[in-house]
Amino acid sequence: MKKKYWILLTLSIATILLSGCTEYREPISEDSEGFWNQFIVWPIVSIIKYFSDLLGSYGLGIIAVTIIIRLAILPLTIKQVQSSKKMQELQPKMQELQKKYSSKDAVTQQKYQQELMELMKTSGVNPMMGCLPALIQMPIIIGLYHAISRMNVTPEFELGTFLVFPLAEPSIVLAIAAGVIQYIVLMTGPAVDNPQMKMMLYIMPLMIIGFGMALPAALSLYWVVGNIISVVQNIFIYKKPWEKKESEKPATTGGAKK
Repeated sequence: MKKKYWILLTLSIATILLSGCTEYREPISEDSEGFWNQFIVWPIVSIIKYFSDLLGSYGLGIIAVTIIIRLAILPLTIKQVQSSKKMQELQPKMQELQKKYSSKDAVTQQKYQQELMELMKTSGVNPMMGCLPALIQMPIIIGLYHAISRMNVTPEFELGTFLVFPLAEPSIVLAIAAGVIQYIVLMTGPAVDNPQMKMMLYIMPLMIIGFGMALPAALSLYWVVGNIISVVQNIFIYKKPWEKKESEKPATTGGAKK
């Protein structure tokens, strides 16, 4: 039953997000209709406008709001990392259960699921906690992206420049900076053993550079600031992420030498 609730929750959030995705090139105002506009995008636009008036430019306003939002969701990020670490610690025991109940018949698999849930319960691990923070963060982060995109096509908002970069036009420099810092984010994160995940170390930064060269510089500025915050978070959460612990390194075959 709980699984059904989580599926419904995920589908509901996806519906809300997709309903707003079709409008990302349309102007935004206080009168814009729809849940996504009224409760996500417009409030973020209003906060950016407030800080831009307070600090003197939309560039500084975007930086301030990005920092505030990332700090606000920091507890969720930390909780997600802690949940992931606990799941990593349980991997050896989970693999033992998989070997014990390797048969694919219904009775064996039911016993496997029961012992797996008992293992997680006794270890204090809730597998859903790894997904919940991401589900909560997603509307906020995408909402910020949409707010900047739609401010760019709304005549009432004159984004101006940040340093020497016109925020309404693409900036190659900010795009490359965003991609490079994204690479640093991935490098300072947890150790990755999966070859497909390792490919993301190179694909994700290149994608951001590509998008940044086509989209307004205001979005590249948002990526730059957000990624810098992510690097700082990784350094504090994973301590010295560039010095991977032995337990995080890929396991080698043949056993340890004595």
